[in-house]
Order: sequence, then structure tokens, then C-alpha cells
Amino acid sequence: MPQITSRRGLLFGTAAVSAGALLAGCTSNETKDDPAGGEQSVADDKPGKEVTIGFAGPQADHGWLNAINQNAKSRAERYEDVTLEITEGSNDTAQQIGQIETLINKKVDVLVVLPADGKALTQVGLKAMRAGIPVVNLDRIFNSPQAYRCWIGGDNYGMGLNAGHYIGEKLKDKGDARVIELAGLDNLELTQQRTRGFDDALKNYPNIKKVARQAAEFTVESGQAKMAQLLQAQSDFDALWNHDDDQGVGALRAIEQAGRDDFLMVGGAGALSAFQAIKKDDGVLKATVLYPPTMAASAIDLARALGQSKGVSGLAEFEIPASVTLYSAVVDKDNVDQYMPTGFK
Repeated sequence: MPQITSRRGLLFGTAAVSAGALLAGCTSNETKDDPAGGEQSVADDKPGKEVTIGFAGPQADHGWLNAINQNAKSRAERYEDVTLEITEGSNDTAQQIGQIETLINKKVDVLVVLPADGKALTQVGLKAMRAGIPVVNLDRIFNSPQAYRCWIGGDNYGMGLNAGHYIGEKLKDKGDARVIELAGLDNLELTQQRTRGFDDALKNYPNIKKVARQAAEFTVESGQAKMAQLLQAQSDFDALWNHDDDQGVGALRAIEQAGRDDFLMVGGAGALSAFQAIKKDDGVLKATVLYPPTMAASAIDLARALGQSKGVSGLAEFEIPASVTLYSAVVDKDNVDQYMPTGFK
């Protein structure tokens, strides 16, 4: 559920602008009048001007990144007027820059880029913009707003905030409660943002204390190893927040091996395995906070609208937004069926 222009998380329980209200611009067949009486042109499902979209992302070495690629491909296939030029993907910044330069030389109409490193790829984003090719910057942001026309991505602070509030509401009547955190790579700003959001949320619950934090590496193996260390060090706690559902697979293995079931666990990102465990409801995993890879599908929608010089239905402006931040919804047993089709493997 996207929220427009905000780069920070929503407070717990606050409504976000719905996906339908924002990107129905790519599904609505309606046009609307502007205040001056002119007709606004908005993108819809009907075939229009043909648009070639270049898509460049990092190597799909993680379930979430693979889902990003699949969402982009499937969304592009939905439109008769879209041709998708997709690169192989690389975590080597020089190689990804070369791939993007190839797309620039092919004179694609619009670029969608999820940079392996936003800072390192800023110059090639600027190069595309100067060549007259608008850039939709996906998730990992370039250093300069001049390097992209529109940014769309997840809300890392909001992930932590909503995870913290979910746990806080579950434990607020418990008396003194103890929580632990299994973070991701600590050298990444996104990890720091998730922790900051989590800590800020917990400030609303004076009975809750975070007693331990361990950084993993967003992998199954690291999740298992670091969770085992946490379990050895903390014999008694009430809740765990794990930043990433992939490393959560390993964390759950460590928990099972330790024979622990005396706490609740909240995951992060929205993996299919997490949804299935939440629905089954026979273990510690009770919820996960989304970092939706559907943002890649929305990026294709925005790129198509850009290529066709159209706006977004549901907004008064003639152009697409400059920034779209996705909402980090909490998925638990009450709403997991709704989100199951979006889960990534």
C-alpha cells in the first residue's frame, strides 16, 4: 500500500494511501477534469503509445531480489504496448554500470534501476537523465535526486516501527517483558533504519526492554548461527524480531533445535515460507512485516506512464509522483490469506 512522498514510516495504526488510489492510474479507464476544465491523461490498461523499458537490477542471489525480477517481468507482460529490456543483473557495480550504459545506447524510453549500490551508480543515473531517458529509481536510492525522475521503494524505518508496535501490543499487559532482535547486515543503512524504527516503537511500551541484539547477514546460514548464539545467551525472553524472512528460515531451525517455543517471533519482508508458517500457526512465528517486492511491478507501471507522458489516476496532478514509499503492513493469521499470493520463494 504506497504512501506518497513520505520517506519515513507511518505511525502504528495510521492509514496509508492504498495501492488502488495511487497506481490504479495503470488500471483505470477513466480520465478526470482538472480545476481549469482541461482533461487529464492518465495511464490505463488500454494499449497506447509503445514504450521500451530498460530494467537493471542486482544479481538475484536472494529470494527477495528474485521476486523483484519476477514482478517486473510479469507486470511488463501484462501490457501489449510495453517491451522490457532486462539485464542479467550483477552485484559488481562496474558491470551493472556497463549494463545500464548498454540500455542507454539502445535508446530505451525509460529506465528502471535497482542499483547494487546507490551511491556508486548515481553517475550512470545522471547520464541517463541527461540523455533524455527518465529513470525510475527502485528501492536503493541514488545519491542525487537529479539522477532519477521518480523513486519507489520500501520503508525500512516503518518495518521496524510496525514490528515494534505489533510486539508491543502483544506484550503490553504482560508486566516486565524482554525482547531480542536478529538484525541484518549492520554496515547497511537499511539495517540501521529498521533497528531505529523498532527501538522508537518500543519507547511507547515502558514495560518492554530490549535485552539483546545480534546482526546476521540476510542468509539462512547466518540466521541459524546467530540465532543459536542468541538462544544460548538469553534463556528467557518474550519476543523476537527478525529483520529478514530468508535468514528467518535459519533462525527457525536454530529455535527448533533448541526446543524453544516460549516466545513469539515476528519476521520481515514477506516470504511465502513465512506466510505458510503463520497460517499453520503451530510455531513461534506469528507475523511478518512486509517489504514488498511488488514495488518492481509498480515501478513498471510508473515507467509506462512516464513513457506515455501520462499521470496517475486518483491524483490531481498531471504527472506521476517524484517519490512513492510503500507501506510496511503487518501480516498475521488474521490477514495472511490476503497476502499469500504475494509471498516470494
